[in-house]
Amino acid sequence: MDVLSIAGMAAGVVAIVGGSILKGSGLGALVNPAAFVIVMVGTFAAAMLQVRLETFRHSMKMFRWIIHTPVTDPEEAIQKIINWSQVARKEGLLGLETTAEEETDAFLQKGLQLLVDGSEPEVLRSILEVDIATREEYDTKGAKVYESLGIYAPTLGIIGAVLGLIAVMGNLADPSKLGPGIATAFTATIYGIASANLFFLPVANKLKTAVATGTTYREMLVEGLVSIAQGENPRNIETKLNGYLSKG
Repeated sequence: MDVLSIAGMAAGVVAIVGGSILKGSGLGALVNPAAFVIVMVGTFAAAMLQVRLETFRHSMKMFRWIIHTPVTDPEEAIQKIINWSQVARKEGLLGLETTAEEETDAFLQKGLQLLVDGSEPEVLRSILEVDIATREEYDTKGAKVYESLGIYAPTLGIIGAVLGLIAVMGNLADPSKLGPGIATAFTATIYGIASANLFFLPVANKLKTAVATGTTYREMLVEGLVSIAQGENPRNIETKLNGYLSKG
């Protein structure tokens, strides 16, 4: 569980709500159904118009990565690859057949099966790199949906503000309607800017980071599997793969 993401979202809510209270506006100033409909519904409508249904669905599923980041343990993977290389040196590549059948990671299972089938190192690399590129593109498109929401939200906030001001101008003779109109105008702006900068854009950036991390992890796996196919010394493989470990 990513505690920092939870803390960040909570702090964003506290910043807006707490600021409203400290400024004397109170919570009521932030509650405006008309502004919410204009900004949020309009923002999602624009994003839905931009992408395909499958991409939008995938982006919604990816949101859980903010709390539960996809598990990748490079150190454990390196140790597994070293063990596989030792087996391959002793028993040959066919000695990994049982391991391939028992592997739960679909990407690794495919790579191991290619090893067992005797695929040439460069053929193995090219096949797996296609998988990596396809997966990265698919996930990046999902992350960009949130980036789009962050771009559209402030604009819809401005539209909400303009509509609120139009309502005000149309009811100058009726003071009872001036307050709600002005409230819609300012609240819509808050919804648009706050949602973009405290939620949508940070979520997009965090998802992009997760995608990049996953891509690097799979590139490391490919390098390890290719090294096994080339019959490299396990110690040399370990030294090479340790270069992928983050030192930050």
